[in-house]
Amino acid sequence: MLWLDRNHLVGKIPTHANFPPHLQSLLISYNNLTGKIPVSLFNVTTLTRLDISSNRISGEIPSEIGNMPMLQFFFAWGNKLSGRFQPAILNVSSLAVLSLASNYLSGQLPSNLGSSSPNLQKFGLFNNLFDGPIPNSLLNASKLSLVDLSSNNFTGVVPSSIGKLKELSWLNLEYNQLQARDKQDWEFMNSLSNCTELQKLSLRGNRLEGRLSDTFANLSAKLEMFFFGRNRLSGGFPAGIANLHSLEFLALDENQFTGVIPEWLGTLESLRVIVLRNNAFTGYIPSSLSNLSLLGELFLDSNQLYGHIPPSLGNLKTLESLELSNNILNGSIPKEIFSIPTIREIALSSNSLGEPLPTEVGRAKQLQYLYLSSNNLSSGIPDTLGNCDSMEYIELDQNFLSGSIPASLGSIRNLQVLNVSHNRLSGSIPKSIGSLMYLEQLDLSFNRLEGEVPEIGIFKNVTALWVDGNKGLCGGAAKLHLPACPVIPSNSTKHVTSTVLKVVIPLVSMVSLAVVISVLLFWRRKRKKIYMSLPSFGRKFPRVSCHDLDRATDGFSTSNLIGRGGYSSVYKGRLLQDGTIVAVKIFTVETRGAQKSFIAECNALRNVRHRNLVPILTACSSIDSKGNDFKALVYEFMPKGDLHALLYSALGDENTSNSERITLAQRLSIMVDVADALEYLHHDNQGAIVHCDLKPSNILLDDNMTAHVGDFGLARFKAGPTQSHFSDSNSASSTVIKGTIGYVAPEWATGGEVSVAGDIYSYGIILFEIFLRKRPTEDMFKDGLSITNFVEMNFPAGISQIVDSDLLQDHPVATKEKDLDCLVSVLNVGLCCTKLSPSERPNMHEVAASLHRVKEAYLGGR
Repeated sequence: MLWLDRNHLVGKIPTHANFPPHLQSLLISYNNLTGKIPVSLFNVTTLTRLDISSNRISGEIPSEIGNMPMLQFFFAWGNKLSGRFQPAILNVSSLAVLSLASNYLSGQLPSNLGSSSPNLQKFGLFNNLFDGPIPNSLLNASKLSLVDLSSNNFTGVVPSSIGKLKELSWLNLEYNQLQARDKQDWEFMNSLSNCTELQKLSLRGNRLEGRLSDTFANLSAKLEMFFFGRNRLSGGFPAGIANLHSLEFLALDENQFTGVIPEWLGTLESLRVIVLRNNAFTGYIPSSLSNLSLLGELFLDSNQLYGHIPPSLGNLKTLESLELSNNILNGSIPKEIFSIPTIREIALSSNSLGEPLPTEVGRAKQLQYLYLSSNNLSSGIPDTLGNCDSMEYIELDQNFLSGSIPASLGSIRNLQVLNVSHNRLSGSIPKSIGSLMYLEQLDLSFNRLEGEVPEIGIFKNVTALWVDGNKGLCGGAAKLHLPACPVIPSNSTKHVTSTVLKVVIPLVSMVSLAVVISVLLFWRRKRKKIYMSLPSFGRKFPRVSCHDLDRATDGFSTSNLIGRGGYSSVYKGRLLQDGTIVAVKIFTVETRGAQKSFIAECNALRNVRHRNLVPILTACSSIDSKGNDFKALVYEFMPKGDLHALLYSALGDENTSNSERITLAQRLSIMVDVADALEYLHHDNQGAIVHCDLKPSNILLDDNMTAHVGDFGLARFKAGPTQSHFSDSNSASSTVIKGTIGYVAPEWATGGEVSVAGDIYSYGIILFEIFLRKRPTEDMFKDGLSITNFVEMNFPAGISQIVDSDLLQDHPVATKEKDLDCLVSVLNVGLCCTKLSPSERPNMHEVAASLHRVKEAYLGGR
């Protein structure tokens, strides 16, 4: 045995290393090794265990691995390996464990994957770039107990005979593109009932649709984990779950489930985690949940639950997280939940909870996060809150709290965020808060505070402090721009002053009372407008205020500006509620058409979900601190930026290394992603949606280079099969689409009828642009020559002369021919999409199918 793991080794594995002749186990994991895997490593034919995981090794796995007749364990996860799955691995019939997770491996898996692996027990490929179907041959590896193919791009359906794997205990297929639409697609669930050892099952983050049948009631009695969140599942709460008595982890979040959460859920006594957030469940929170003595996390947020929070939840003595935000709950916050000894997080924001915050909150010694924003809490902040020694986040904003801010809050030494804005708090600001050394954010804005602002600790950092909207405050740091505090009069002037005050005060009081009443009535109307004017989405979103977004973007700082359009500007920001990095789209409401664009985008996104659409997190339609209209949309941040920037900055820079440029495979995958998004919008949604402004700058890319279509400000809708025309959000008439020059369909430019064919034309133009790296508006395209004509003139013989030179340069002849075949096929699709007559263009079903075939042929033949 030679164990060199965790030794901070650097450099490359020696090409001609002299390993002991009878070496059986070689461990060089958890180092900083680079370079490629040397072929000589596989000359040690006596090896039974080889572990090179958690390094920075790159390149392909050598085919010589097939010469290892005794190898049983091969660990190579957590490196930078690339290329296709090495088929020679299948020659190692002794292999029991294969882990290639967290690399950059791509392409389809071999069709004979499990046929020659009789001893394979654990098979891990998660977090790679594999695509195509899961081979049915995998089911021939009958000893498999663990299969983890998560976080790839596998498509198709789950093999219907997966139940052949009788020893399977862990099946993880989450975060792929697997689909199930009809009874035949769902047959795998029936088959899984044969896997009597199954303990963990996850299909989270795929394209599963429809109702969950009750067939999974026959799943293994040993099943502990059932993760089906982030799909398109609908219907009532799956009744078959009632039979899964060993279940510990249940996640059905981010689907479209409706109906009530059943009382029988409280009979599954092994449950430790319940995640049902982001659905459309209604009714009461089942009181039976208090019987789950092992429950540690309960996530029911972002549904339509109503009624009171059951006080019996206080019986859950192991509960750590209670998240019920974004529902319609009312009544008081039960004092019992603060006596749970393990509670770390209580999130009840955006409900209608009223009455005072219980003084028992001080009993929650382990509580770190308290989110009670946007409720109807009244009375004062209890002094006992200062007893919560572990508290890090306190958010009590947008309530009706009154009285003074307790000085005891200065005793919470670990406090990082304190937000009590938009309440009715009065009195002075406690100086004790300035002694909190870890405090990063303090929001006291829009209250009735008065007196001098302290100048210690957090109060010196004006970028982390908000005190606006408190007219009685004075002094403080100069950058706060508050008025100076009045000078206290000396003894010699007190008599005169008191005489004057006796006359003035009654008069001022009467005037002030009238003003206060007027302001309160105005504020009440304005406050109602702020929180009642949010767009009506089909699913519940977390509520944010314009003030939250101002803080998230450092006051909409230009350093956070990442894009600007005709109606809006986009900023990068970090939500203080949970630290999420987001893209905040601020609409310039004074610009004509901006309001309409905001409504159009809300209508387009309220009921759509697809992995290739930019995920919307929430919206804000309110009044800012200056009394102006404020409208914003908050999206998931796409770290790779947009396609236009990627094409013309990274690719256009001569100093950019080839490794940073977009490969042919990446460009093809991007266009397949966009095709899938349009297919969903045109065909798979409840009513067809026409994007109307498809262009590279509206195609955003995440960390995995997966494409997401965004910006629906010009979108048009057809509500259903009975509506024959497309309309915008405010009018049923067909109007001329503004679109973008170069991408807009010719029939739209002349005032023709809006149809999905216009999007297809734009898609074809982008196909040309991404593979030619030429804008459709370049100077060369004039005097009747368009980018479409240019491709037609050179198709197919001259394609190699017009495509982006990076795609074909320095390639071997065989590879170049394969690349050229792919390019010809892709550009042919583009020519079909850009036919002048809309009726001659294919639909997106056909376009997406064609692109998938091209991708499979290209990646399958490399």
